[in-house]
Amino acid sequence: MPRLLTRCLLALFITASFPAYSSELLATADTRMPTIDNAPSESMVVSKVLVRKEQRRLYLMNGEEVLRSYRISLGDNPEGHKLYEGDERTPEGEYTLDWRNSGSDFYKSIHISYPSVKDREMAENWGLSPGGSIMIHGLPNGAEDMAFAYTGLDWTNGCIAVNNQEMDEIWQLVNDGTPIRIIP
Repeated sequence: MPRLLTRCLLALFITASFPAYSSELLATADTRMPTIDNAPSESMVVSKVLVRKEQRRLYLMNGEEVLRSYRISLGDNPEGHKLYEGDERTPEGEYTLDWRNSGSDFYKSIHISYPSVKDREMAENWGLSPGGSIMIHGLPNGAEDMAFAYTGLDWTNGCIAVNNQEMDEIWQLVNDGTPIRIIP
């Protein structure tokens, strides 16, 4: 019985003194808490985007430092450089992310400056159109509940796709005019 009494008294003492102690701890902690800043910091400036098609990865880069990495989906026919409209290939080469569309058929999209002069000449030499409207984009509008069905598949017509949450992050971090390099 004395043991039980001792425990009860100890519990009462801790309970009575805890509010004052916890307030003191919180006051101390508040002065040490970092502030949250949603603006990208100097180290989060994206200077270029790199896409490695074989790895199905898109990298946001600052110089040679990888800031973010994303799993991507490509066109239904992903191997090789895009040659003409409808070949369902993702182009390879040096381009620019030159404009964006928040109202596209997909959840946000950022345009890749394909076709280049060289791409256009190559397609025209074959008597074909090089195509265009190659974008980085999220899932098709209305497909949010089926997002799992797109994961790990190449399903676009030549674009580079990520999930919607990743597209929000890319949209925020990448500015128009950012160079993009797409390699096999």
